[in-house]
Amino acid sequence: MTRPFFLPARRGDPDGFIVNVSPELAQWDYSSLRVVEIGPGATFSWHTGDAEWLVLPLAGSFEVRCSGAELALEGRTGVFDRVTDFAYVPRDATVDVTSRAGGRFALPGARARRALPFRYGAADQVPVEIRGSGNATRQATNFCSPTSFETDRLCSVEVLTPGGNWSSYPPHKHDELGPDEAVLEEIYYFEVRGGAADGLRGPGGYQRAYGSAPGKEIDLLEEVHSGDTMLIPFGYHGPTMAAPGYELYFLNVLAGPADERSMSFCDDPAHEWVRASWKTQGIDPRVPLTSHQGRLCD
Repeated sequence: MTRPFFLPARRGDPDGFIVNVSPELAQWDYSSLRVVEIGPGATFSWHTGDAEWLVLPLAGSFEVRCSGAELALEGRTGVFDRVTDFAYVPRDATVDVTSRAGGRFALPGARARRALPFRYGAADQVPVEIRGSGNATRQATNFCSPTSFETDRLCSVEVLTPGGNWSSYPPHKHDELGPDEAVLEEIYYFEVRGGAADGLRGPGGYQRAYGSAPGKEIDLLEEVHSGDTMLIPFGYHGPTMAAPGYELYFLNVLAGPADERSMSFCDDPAHEWVRASWKTQGIDPRVPLTSHQGRLCD
């Protein structure tokens, strides 16, 4: 079976899936992602199996029921509008997600060894980080990084890139175990804001991935639109480019075999000098774009 790297959005899926990535589909061991759209008053139910999951609102408010308890997620009108709250659901549980008005949510997941408690992640506790400088300035919303929220294996962050800027730069990888590198399977899920972004077939954003090692060949440059997904099992990835006039959002899902969670990576040696150049450049004043209180830049 040919290994998938780029998955266009699943429009009109009868089960409501915009994205449905399992370890089996990705041909790896840990990371998963589902993006689900439900109508007003509808409920999406599933059994978590051997994986832990986050319920992350992308557009809308939701009620999450698990293990006899319920959490209300205020959510947001869209990923470009504010930092959201979220819920953690453990392995070996049955979960119901309901929305009175309907909406869209992501389910980042990872195969887990431990069943941690069902619990709430508050939006005002989510760290917002400015990365890079100049036209590589972007916002990282570290809602489930190793230092911000406890899970067994799962790591997940959001990145917002202003129009014309680059993210995931310098290009980097995390496919070998080393003192400054973890082994991680990574998923990128994209949304685009600006102009006719909802029906866009044209330059909204681009994602690069490359590398060549025995059994690990990848060489991609993909135009990305809302709902598209990139799978990164190995190799360098970046830059992630937002076209001028179009803001680019991506959700990263990462998991790997290590006993201790880490998002450590190794820059491509050919481009790591770029980090030093940021010292003489200013931060793009459009960043940060959002906080838990709402949108900061228009």
